[in-house]
Amino acid sequence: MNDNVEKPWGGRFTEPTDAFVEAFTASVTFDKRLYAHDIAGSVAHATMLAKVGVLTNDERDAIVAGLAVIKTEIETGKFEWSVALEDVHMNIEARLIENIGDVGKKLHTGRSRNDQVATDIRLYLRDELQECVAELTRLQTALVNMAEQEAGTIMPGFTHLQTAQPVTFGHHLLAWFENLKRDHGRLTDCAKRINVMPLGAAALAGTSYPIDREYTAQLLGFDAPTENSLDSVSDRDFAIEFVSAAALIMMHLSRFSEEIILWASAQFDFVELGDSFCTGSSIMPQKKNPDVPELIRGKTGRITGNLMSLLMLMKGQPLAYNKDNQEDKEPLFDTVDNLRASLRVFADMIPALSARHDNMREAARRGFSTATDLADYLVRQGVPFRDAHEVVGKAVRLGVDTQRDLAEMSLEELQGFSDKIQQDVFDVLTLEGSVAARDHLGGTAPAQVRAAVQRARQWLAAN
Repeated sequence: MNDNVEKPWGGRFTEPTDAFVEAFTASVTFDKRLYAHDIAGSVAHATMLAKVGVLTNDERDAIVAGLAVIKTEIETGKFEWSVALEDVHMNIEARLIENIGDVGKKLHTGRSRNDQVATDIRLYLRDELQECVAELTRLQTALVNMAEQEAGTIMPGFTHLQTAQPVTFGHHLLAWFENLKRDHGRLTDCAKRINVMPLGAAALAGTSYPIDREYTAQLLGFDAPTENSLDSVSDRDFAIEFVSAAALIMMHLSRFSEEIILWASAQFDFVELGDSFCTGSSIMPQKKNPDVPELIRGKTGRITGNLMSLLMLMKGQPLAYNKDNQEDKEPLFDTVDNLRASLRVFADMIPALSARHDNMREAARRGFSTATDLADYLVRQGVPFRDAHEVVGKAVRLGVDTQRDLAEMSLEELQGFSDKIQQDVFDVLTLEGSVAARDHLGGTAPAQVRAAVQRARQWLAAN
């Protein structure tokens, strides 16, 4: 295809477009990824035009066959993209006219590039969103599988990154699952607002041709056509909503990554990452760097930046379509690519993660993680909570001074802080006793973790 082509809109102009302006305003270098959706929209549009009598059946068939040839050319690398033709839409249309003649010029009847691109983006995003949901579900499944294996593994739970109370590793993993469950809901809810069809809004006011938008929507699998032509072509809130949901998912993955990075360090040594998800150092042979979680943590800032870009893109635009909206695609495409890749690699990485059970347990034992259990014990013995808190604080102070956990103290030592303490206190001062005591819905007891795993599996099966 030759770049010295006549613009489809060139009748109004007496001078050619400046070469730099032509390159500056073109979008084909990135929007050509929409080719399959653009062709699908055009096939549906031509089919509808024939149904309402604007095209003959022979014209429709020629257009549909011509578009199929172009799709094959693109997918086999034989299609020549032209910057002079600006975008994916005009490149495909020009090639269609070149292949089938004047009949190809009738395809654009009753539509505009404004409603065409809005439709393409929705079709594209609808497909990509489902791919992201599939990878998200795969990650959730991996977390549930590991949570079941680690339902009784004791580790320290943290607040302020300080040892707080003992929890089970399975319980911790299911906290991640719950984060992603909400993310899953945001994506599937977003899909409802994506799946409405702008085609037929034309440039901004609709068209005078007797189009059947409901029929076109049905052909393309949309739930319904959009209700207002001005809104149809001008807003990108559906894309912003998707990127917002993506930014939240990446925020969660970043937090998970931060924990894995800490846990894999020599200072924690709670987990070991599979070799396939790490790299080494060019000068320090002992290093095993957690590059995958680090990179996901870094990509989170990139996707959050894409969200800000799209919000700023839209904030000052009057109705209806403006050229600003050409800038919507690159941040959207970048978000889709990096979200899907991050979910995929995380879902692969979790099964390759192994827990160092002894180190987790020892860390929980060292941090006075059962101090709250001792306070709760005293409350059950009739001691006001604030008094119990003070008693336990003094006991912890002795533990710090003597480098012993509460469970390692003698009964006589503990009774020196309160005569309410009896031999049965050691039932709650053990790590196993502490986690087993949290035996309620949402608690960290191994029995509750296993029950939560079953509920998670039921949810996954239903979604």
